[in-house]
Amino acid sequence: MIVTKNEAPANISKAIGQENVTPAWARAVTSFPPSDRILSTILTRQAERYGERILLVAGEARWTFAQTAAIAAASAQALIDAGIKPGDRVALMCSNRPEFLQVYLGCAWLGAIAVPINTALRGFQLSHIFRNSRPALLVVEAQFASAIESVEAGVELPPRTWIIGAAAGASDARLSAVALPARGAAAPAGAVRPGDTVAILYTSGTTGPAKGVCCPQAQLFWWGIYSARALGIREGDVLFTTLPLFHTNALNAFYQALLNGCTYVLESKFSASGFWAAARRHDATVGYLLGAMASMLLAQPQSAEDSTHRLRVALGGGVPPQIHGPFRERFGVPLVDGYGSTETNFVFAGRIPPDRPGTMGYLADGIEARIVDENDSALPDGEAGELVLRAGEPFAFATGYFGMPEKTVEAWRNLWFHSGDRVVRDPGGHYRFIDRMKDSIRRRGENVSSWEVEQTIQSHPAVAACAIYPLPSELGEDEVAAAILLEPGQSLDPVDVIRHCEGQIAYFAIPRYVRILSQMPLTENGKIKKGVLRDAGVTADTWDREAAGVKVRR
Repeated sequence: MIVTKNEAPANISKAIGQENVTPAWARAVTSFPPSDRILSTILTRQAERYGERILLVAGEARWTFAQTAAIAAASAQALIDAGIKPGDRVALMCSNRPEFLQVYLGCAWLGAIAVPINTALRGFQLSHIFRNSRPALLVVEAQFASAIESVEAGVELPPRTWIIGAAAGASDARLSAVALPARGAAAPAGAVRPGDTVAILYTSGTTGPAKGVCCPQAQLFWWGIYSARALGIREGDVLFTTLPLFHTNALNAFYQALLNGCTYVLESKFSASGFWAAARRHDATVGYLLGAMASMLLAQPQSAEDSTHRLRVALGGGVPPQIHGPFRERFGVPLVDGYGSTETNFVFAGRIPPDRPGTMGYLADGIEARIVDENDSALPDGEAGELVLRAGEPFAFATGYFGMPEKTVEAWRNLWFHSGDRVVRDPGGHYRFIDRMKDSIRRRGENVSSWEVEQTIQSHPAVAACAIYPLPSELGEDEVAAAILLEPGQSLDPVDVIRHCEGQIAYFAIPRYVRILSQMPLTENGKIKKGVLRDAGVTADTWDREAAGVKVRR
C-alpha cells in the first residue's frame, strides 16, 4: 500500500462504549473552525461555556475555566509591560507549577513564543538552547537559577529575567533579575494565526545538538483532539499527569482538558509509591504513563487498594508488551498504546480494550503514513522501513526547526516528515515499531542525544574517543552506555567519567554503563561500529554504575 490513512473503527464513539454520545472532542472540532484554533480564542470560548468549572489543579492552585482565561490575559499584559512583542521568545525553566502555565498562556495570548527548557539541562546543552533561541526574557524557578551559571562564557543571556518562587536576585552576574510580576490588567488578545509558533520545544539531536521544534497554535489544538479521541476522554473527566510540562505530553494534556471540558491535575513529579494515592485523592479518571513508569508501579508491593480508584484508562506509550496484561489485571486499568513525536502529533493509537498490546496501534484519522526505503520509495505491507508522515489538517504538525533550515529540509524532504523510526505495517492496518534508525536513546521517557554525551566525555583530557549507545533496561526503554578509548599512557576510573559529566549534561543522560577499550570497532572509513558495541551487551569488562552504588549528583 503506497499511502495509508486511518484504519481505526469508523464509529469511534461506539468503540469506546458511548454509542449515543457526541464526544466532547468531536464537538470541539466543529466549534472551532480552522481560523479559531488559537489558544486565546479557545480559552475565551471555553470560559464562556464552562465558567466556574475547575480546569487546573496544581499544588494549592485551583483555576476555573473563567479564571484561566483571565490569568492568560493578565500574564500577557505583564509580558507586554516588560517589552515582550509578538514573535519574541520567552525561555521558561520551571517545574510543574501553575506559574509555568501562567507564563505559557500569556505568551500564547499575545503571540510571543514560549521556550520551555528541561530543568535537568546544564552546561553545553543549556548553552545551545540560549544560543539558538535567543530569548528576550528568561523566566526561571529559583531552585534552577544556579543552573544558569553553567552556561558557557560568551553565550548571550536574555536582557531580562523573572524569578519564580523567590525574591529578586540571582547569582550569575549576567542576569538582570526581578521577581515574577504580579498579574494586573488584562491585555487584548493578539493578532495570532493558527500557523504562528506558540512554543519551541527542544528535542534530542542525534548527529548534532538538540533541535528546537516550532509548534504552531493549531498543532496543540490537534494534540488535544487526537489524544482525547484515542483515550476516549469524556466531558467532566479528571486528567492526571505527573509528567513534566517542558515535554509535549503534559503540555498537550492541558489542551485535552481545555477542549473537552475536563479538569487537569498536575502533580509535581512521578512517584511510584505515591501514584495511586494521588490518583484516588483527585478522583482521577484518565492517567498518563510512559515507558518504565508502568513497570515501576508493578514493582511496588501489592495492596488491597491497588484497584480502589476511578482511573478508567491510561496512556501507555512505550510500555513493554508483557506489562499490559499484569497491569490491567492488578490495577484494573487498560493501557492505550500510541505513537507521536514533538514534530508530528498523536498519530497512532491502540484500541480500547487493547487488541495488540505493546505496539503502535492504528493510524489516526486525518493523517497519512508511508513505510519507505532509503530512496523514499513506498514498501509493501509486511516489509520494514522508515515511517514517514503527513498531516491532512492545516498546521497539525510542526513547521520546522528554529534557526536550522537545513535540518528542516532534511527532515521534511519530499514533503513528508521522516521519523527516523523503522516500522512495519500489517495488511490489517496495524503498525509495529521495530527500532530506531537514528542514533538516539530513550531513557525513562527522556530522549538522550548520543552526540551531546560523546562531546562531553571527549572533553576529558584522558579520552581519545567515545561512543554512546543504548543497552536494554530491565524497566523498558534504554540505558546509556559509553565505550571509551583512552589517550596513550592515560588511565581513567569510570567514576571519574560520571563526575566529569555531572553539571555538563542532564542527569538522565549520564551513562550507567562504561567500557574502557584498547581499540574501537571501526568501519572501513573509520567510523565506530556502534552496532557491534550494542550487540555485545553488558560484557565482563563493563562497569555498571548502579551495581557499583555510584549516585549521580543532580
